[in-house]
Amino acid sequence: MFLSAQARTMTGNGSTGPHSDRMKPRSAKPVPRGREGSVRIIGGRWRGTRLPVADAPGLRPTSDRARETLFNWLQPMLPGARVLDLFAGSGALGLEALSRGAREALLVERDPRLVDSLHAAVERLHARDEAKPLRADALALLAAPLHGRFDLVFVDPPFAEGLWDAVLAALPSWLAEGAWLYLESPADRPVDPGPGWRLHREGRSRDARHALFRRAAGGADTLAQAPDDGATNLP
Repeated sequence: MFLSAQARTMTGNGSTGPHSDRMKPRSAKPVPRGREGSVRIIGGRWRGTRLPVADAPGLRPTSDRARETLFNWLQPMLPGARVLDLFAGSGALGLEALSRGAREALLVERDPRLVDSLHAAVERLHARDEAKPLRADALALLAAPLHGRFDLVFVDPPFAEGLWDAVLAALPSWLAEGAWLYLESPADRPVDPGPGWRLHREGRSRDARHALFRRAAGGADTLAQAPDDGATNLP
């Protein structure tokens, strides 16, 4: 599998052990109620492209700074990867992955207005063959694994809904061997996917923890909670 050879290059010294990075606070101010904002694709062939951010409950796009750091971590494994973005929102994570070389991305979103926006963005980028917006509830979708296995999964749900445990429990049948997992969670309530995963890198902004994990060899079918290790707290 293409990931196994590339995974060794994820860190500068060839190590796949956990690293911690301090992230700056979010660069963009919250979008005022009743107004739309935008985020930009940071790198790759669509670099600089703006994606609209609708005024929708629970929509909280990952900041430019955090995404830039995340995709620097991920860059060696992205070429040819299949990507699952479970709470796609603006599409910033899944489309960034495609911009940087991923083969395809399934963009899952339950809000019909956001799905329409994702379709418009995909059309504008001429990416219909690679990006597949899908209107669906993430948990309902995960209960029926009909889309194959994925090399990279983004899990950044609305924080107030507390969906991490249910999502993580349903993920194994969607994962390729050696898959990567990005989790975003509140800075004061970090989420760990459990013993079936190894922490690769993490960072914290003012309001979120950003953590990248690699599935351990023979990853556990049940991803139980484990104590959080190696977290870096901002003052």
